[in-house]
Amino acid sequence: MKIRNTRNAGFTLVEIMIVVAIIGLLAAIAIPNFVRARTTSQQNACINNLRQIDGAIQEWALENKKNTTDTVAESDVTPYLKNSVVCPSGGTTFANSYTLVDVATAPVCKKVSSTHKLP
Repeated sequence: MKIRNTRNAGFTLVEIMIVVAIIGLLAAIAIPNFVRARTTSQQNACINNLRQIDGAIQEWALENKKNTTDTVAESDVTPYLKNSVVCPSGGTTFANSYTLVDVATAPVCKKVSSTHKLP
């Protein structure tokens, strides 16, 4: 007479549910932090773009002897910018990302003007 000791190796349903619950908890903590970090980095990138645009406007005005009340167009500024500049929060072109008025006025972001602005 032989006694068979068969042991089925594997995880129980409770163990699997605990692992899924822990993963869900970690995801609930991590996802809002990722969204917040993405929003902050987009804001910082847009503000840096605004600084570059403002510097390009000032350089253009200095080289062309413009007054502070002279209007600025996108075509005036783009030769002074290294790359095409668009808002990372959804801009596709310069024209739908930033507004230029005159030499004295700082450029403004069209996408998120409440937080994307020069200090």
